[in-house]
Amino acid sequence: MIRPDVIDLRNFYHGSLGQTVRRTIGRKIRLMWPDLKNFRILGIGYATPYLNPFRAEAERVIAFMPLQQGVIQWPREGGSLVSLVDERAFPLADESIDRLIWVHGLENSTDIDEILPEIWRVLTSTGKLLVIVPSRRGLWSRTENTPFGYGHPYSDKQLNRLLRDNMFTPGERQGALYMPPSKWRLNLKLAQAWENIGEKWWGHFCGVRLMEAEKQIYAINSLPERKARRRPVILPAARPVMTGRQTQSSRKKT
Repeated sequence: MIRPDVIDLRNFYHGSLGQTVRRTIGRKIRLMWPDLKNFRILGIGYATPYLNPFRAEAERVIAFMPLQQGVIQWPREGGSLVSLVDERAFPLADESIDRLIWVHGLENSTDIDEILPEIWRVLTSTGKLLVIVPSRRGLWSRTENTPFGYGHPYSDKQLNRLLRDNMFTPGERQGALYMPPSKWRLNLKLAQAWENIGEKWWGHFCGVRLMEAEKQIYAINSLPERKARRRPVILPAARPVMTGRQTQSSRKKT
């Protein structure tokens, strides 16, 4: 499955459309999680654009990026809070995370049945997962000029079933990105108006879906037998890590 690499993701969020996306989705995250004081927060996939607002209030905020994607320094100043890891074996203790944001990850993953149990493991008994994925009905999943145009988009029903099958109880959900996936200046200026109109009149045709899920404690008795734990990969992010696709291209140039 083709997925955007870390350079593509960084460049998107540095652009005008990406900044609008970050603000729009960030507002929805805040509506769902208004107070994270003294919480321990983990972002996986490419969650760093949405983590900065929580650093002032949370006890700890860290990010993991998958091997297939690559990793890049975050934050820009100070010590790095991001690492390159194997998503199937997080280098964290059991029940060590209070809130987890998964964005630009689920729709591109081929190891979902191994990643979700890891997420379940590291969340506390009152922990919550927030999944952000492209919507099947929206325009954003139909074009590759944004990272939401890659991988497998989801409907609420599909996402609900996937989470339930992996020991989570789905809860609150929100839609975001009702505007067209265009860099046109007028489109970006009207972004909030698009959101207001979309939420009121065509709620099922958003670009992305946000779904919160709680950890099912009673599921511990029905946990499947875990495979032998892989050794975690933990690499600091001093510079972008090249993906296989980039390596091939650089060889051709030489």
